[in-house]
Amino acid sequence: QVQLVESGGGLVQPGGSLRLSCAASGSIFSINVMCWYRQAPGKDREFVAHITRAGDVNYGDSVKGRFTISIDNPKNTMYLQMNSLQPEDTAVYYCNVPLLSATYWGKGTLVTVSS
Repeated sequence: QVQLVESGGGLVQPGGSLRLSCAASGSIFSINVMCWYRQAPGKDREFVAHITRAGDVNYGDSVKGRFTISIDNPKNTMYLQMNSLQPEDTAVYYCNVPLLSATYWGKGTLVTVSS
């Protein structure tokens, strides 16, 4: 089992920045990839980014060039640095770990971009 806890969400003005964190615990030895997803009100959950233990990354088209994913392996924590935030980035951001046996999700952290 893997437990995921997100933090760092909040209210930010357009053009601002936020840094999200996702702390993993439990069977962390089995984790090779960690992901961020988001879900805006009334919309489907959307892929944001993923990172492997080795540091390979991939981003969704809507966040490329503005968001940066990183991982601190000793701390088992993943981060998402979000810059140039826009109102359309408003969503609940979820941490995700896909394993062969199961997929784990955190409870999410709300990011609101508004003036």
